[in-house]
Amino acid sequence: MPRDSEHADSRAPRPGDAELVIADDGALLRVSGDWTLAHHAALRARGAGLHTRLDAATRLDLSQLGALDTAGAGLLHALLGAERVAALLADPGALPSERRALLKAVAEAIEGRERVPAAGGGSALGDLLAQIGHAMLVFWRHVTGLTGFIGLILETALRVAVQPRRWRVTALVASLERTGLDAVPIIALLTFLVGAVVAFLGATVLASFGASIFTVELVAYSFLREFGVMLAAIIVAGRTASSFTAQIGSMRANEEIDAIRVLGLDPVELLVLPRVYALLIALPILSFVAMLSGLVGGMLVSAVKLDISPVLFLSRIQDNVGLIHFWVGMAKAPIFAFLIAVIGCLEGFRVEGSAQSVGEHTTSAVVQSIFVVIVVDAIAALFCMEMGW
Repeated sequence: MPRDSEHADSRAPRPGDAELVIADDGALLRVSGDWTLAHHAALRARGAGLHTRLDAATRLDLSQLGALDTAGAGLLHALLGAERVAALLADPGALPSERRALLKAVAEAIEGRERVPAAGGGSALGDLLAQIGHAMLVFWRHVTGLTGFIGLILETALRVAVQPRRWRVTALVASLERTGLDAVPIIALLTFLVGAVVAFLGATVLASFGASIFTVELVAYSFLREFGVMLAAIIVAGRTASSFTAQIGSMRANEEIDAIRVLGLDPVELLVLPRVYALLIALPILSFVAMLSGLVGGMLVSAVKLDISPVLFLSRIQDNVGLIHFWVGMAKAPIFAFLIAVIGCLEGFRVEGSAQSVGEHTTSAVVQSIFVVIVVDAIAALFCMEMGW
């Protein structure tokens, strides 16, 4: 059999071909020419016509095979079939070593892709355990990724704190306006309405026990300890975390973050720190607004439905509700703010360059933020209860 180098030197490139020759001693498949991507369409049609005419006794002649690339090797595998290719690879004299290696790699890739697991072979319990295991793996990846990103933010914040010229005051003020000032109306309105609903429910239920006056304490405890900060955090999680993810994700999709790195700037310092600081300032203020709005909503319902005047309402709060409840609620605001900002920015950095990815990670940021807020609030409530606060 002539060597491959001799073919390359002695023949000009020519289209690949395959011919089935019927002779007295049996059928012979003669493969010739260049089996490359340039002739893919013609070779595919030619191979489809010959594949069904081959049988186990058909001999193979590759002595006139010209150039061969991965596309041609794939077509050759489709024409000959897995068993004939395996026999061809087992014969060291059938092909030069480099072509045998290429055909072997392509055959393994094609046959590995075709060896998919049989669908429906597992049990329901096995599928359930597999889903649980996959969910736990995804959860663990989120936890480790979030922890690492928090460490990166803290390291950058400490490094930047001692260099005032690197503080991004303009970006901080702009983020503070978007995350704080623009959110005041929606938070004030929603918490006012929730406060009114809580007061209405309290008045309705407590009236049957002759304890309608305790509606004041119900509203005060609810909004100072829990509802004020949690409702503000949930609204901010839906509004601001998605905004952070969409902004950073769009920059990543447009390769602007790569450009920032090329310029020698730190994306965490430039994009993340101003947003984190802005939310750390904004959410405690928004929580305070939510507490006041909820109390006003409860006070209005108490005045209309229970004839509890605003003066009596406020005096009962002053006499019966300790200041510790206000501080317990306010202490959770910076924690929620930090977690919401970190999750929103982290999901933005995870965008992979398409509009669909931006949408997926924006949704993920909102879901994770609200989930974390509720979980941390529950843990804090249990902790405070055990501590007697």
